[in-house]
Amino acid sequence: MIDAFAYAWIVVGILFNIFGCIGLVRFPDVYNRLQASTKCVTLGTILLLLGVALAGRSGPMAAKAVVCAVFILITSPTAAHAIAKGAYASGVPLWEHSVVDKYGPDLAEEGRMPAVRDSALDTQ
Repeated sequence: MIDAFAYAWIVVGILFNIFGCIGLVRFPDVYNRLQASTKCVTLGTILLLLGVALAGRSGPMAAKAVVCAVFILITSPTAAHAIAKGAYASGVPLWEHSVVDKYGPDLAEEGRMPAVRDSALDTQ
């Protein structure tokens, strides 16, 4: 019975990772792509590692898988936030149909506007 749960978690984790990869290809800008990859791949990898921990039936292997899952849970969203903040500060444009920009007004309030927000496509 435990094997069935473990293999189900592994399959669901792989599916979430595939959905994250599809989001990287399909979404229009860096911010949407980061959201898709971070949410899907973080959850998918954690489910995959927990499935491996259950299926392995080895204490040390399960402990390593859980430690890796916690590490990914902490570092993946943090890295995505840093990448998005750096992209915004360097002027990477939002998708033209984006309806919310909560970071821009905060920077304007503080007197720190981001770099010029020209699209790379406009220069061609």
